[in-house]
Amino acid sequence: MNALENCIYDVLTIAAVADDPELVSLAMELGNRPDLITSVYDGTALIAAAHLGHHEVVRRLIAGGAPLDHVNNLGWTALMEAVVLGNGETDYQATVSALADAGADLTIPDRDGVTPLQHAKARGYSEIVRIIRAAEG
Repeated sequence: MNALENCIYDVLTIAAVADDPELVSLAMELGNRPDLITSVYDGTALIAAAHLGHHEVVRRLIAGGAPLDHVNNLGWTALMEAVVLGNGETDYQATVSALADAGADLTIPDRDGVTPLQHAKARGYSEIVRIIRAAEG
C-alpha cells in the first residue's frame, strides 16, 4: 500500500488529490501511512489535500494521524499551502479551520519568514485571518 507509482505518489496521496474521502479512509484502513513522504516536493497526502482545499480529505487524514507540521522542500506546511495556493474561499476556510482545530502550528513561516497569517492578510482573506487569530487564542 505504501509503494510509490513512478517513484512519486502512493495510493493515499492519489486519493487525496482526487478528493476521494472514502478511498482515503480505505487506504489508511488497509495500511497506507499518512506520514509517508511523497511527490517531487517531499510532501505528504495532507499537504496535497490542503493545497487543493479538499477539507473532508484533510479531516480524515488528520484523524488518521497525518503529520500536521511537515515542511516540504518548498518550505511550506499544509496550512501554508492552503493559504498561499488557495483562493480564500469556503473550501480553503474549512481546510484552514480543520488544521487549526487539530493543533497545527500556525506560526511556521515560509522561507522568507512570512507566516500563514501574514500571507492571509496580504491576500485579503479576512475569514482565514479570523480563523487563524481565533485559533491563536
